[in-house]
Amino acid sequence: MKNHGLLVAITVVNLALLLFTAVSQVRSSFAQSDPPVLRSRALEIVDGQGRVRASISVLPAGKSPKGDPYPETVLLRLITERGRPSVKISASEQGSGLGFAGPTNTKDTYVVLEARGTVSSLKLRNEDGREQNVKP
Repeated sequence: MKNHGLLVAITVVNLALLLFTAVSQVRSSFAQSDPPVLRSRALEIVDGQGRVRASISVLPAGKSPKGDPYPETVLLRLITERGRPSVKISASEQGSGLGFAGPTNTKDTYVVLEARGTVSSLKLRNEDGREQNVKP
């Protein structure tokens, strides 16, 4: 009889633990109303070899090598496996742009779509030097 009472007590404790675990799992499985936010100054996505393949960053205002000022800019880069930034999307208060570069072995094959101030433009350039500028 002593064993029977002990078995009943252990069973009651096990059921209580099972109910507690089930209730806590159900509560945590409900979607949160405010999903968490990732905050950072930059984000990099790397491939299996540790090479940066995409990045998004906020670049501070500064001056170009020629001395021309440029504004703070948000820049998204998509990078090839050889390290060439082939797609760039930028945004600042002065304007925004989208650029596509040719493959790694090219220097002058690209497309640039830009809106700066009140002016927009599209520039297409081939490796052979042929170029077309489109402005409304």
